[in-house]
Amino acid sequence: MLTVSGLERLHLSVSFDLQDGECVALQGPSGVGKTLLLRSIADLDPNEGTVKLDGMLREAMPAPAWRRRVTYVAAEAGWWSDTVQEHFPDWDDALPVVERLGLPGECGPWAIQRLSTGERLRLGLVRALMLRPRVLLLDEPTSALDPAAAGAVEGLVAERISEGASVLWTTHDGAQARRVGTRILIMRPDGGIEESRP
Repeated sequence: MLTVSGLERLHLSVSFDLQDGECVALQGPSGVGKTLLLRSIADLDPNEGTVKLDGMLREAMPAPAWRRRVTYVAAEAGWWSDTVQEHFPDWDDALPVVERLGLPGECGPWAIQRLSTGERLRLGLVRALMLRPRVLLLDEPTSALDPAAAGAVEGLVAERISEGASVLWTTHDGAQARRVGTRILIMRPDGGIEESRP
């Protein structure tokens, strides 16, 4: 279980729990701080408060180890090498997941520059899934996808949830929030959150 207690960053002041095998949809207007919250939980930005995974404080483990367990998937993933497959420790291992998300198996040697926004989104998600994190922090993971590709992402993430992973999923799509979330948290402009049942 992920426990967030009194997390504060700029205007944010947030507390909630995320159970094993649960997906919580996070909604709220643009600019309210959804991305800021995800980045803070992943310890990518300075923040105050207590964040624990299975009772273990975030500070009790090295930051890279925390981020392997509690993995943030940005709306625009970072890329540091020239080709797709260079971003994966084992491209052959990743290939079945890549193909499930509707990308061709031969995309490994493709240059990053040739990828569409939607292809980058899906490959960024695959990269995170290959870490087998306990918690996935998904920032608008289907925002640039057509309905079929979005459905493939939802299905794949649902499988991971059924295996015990926890997911915090930001989305502007109310119908998607109700589909994927067992609970919906609404971020208020004052930086707090309130719960809404799907």
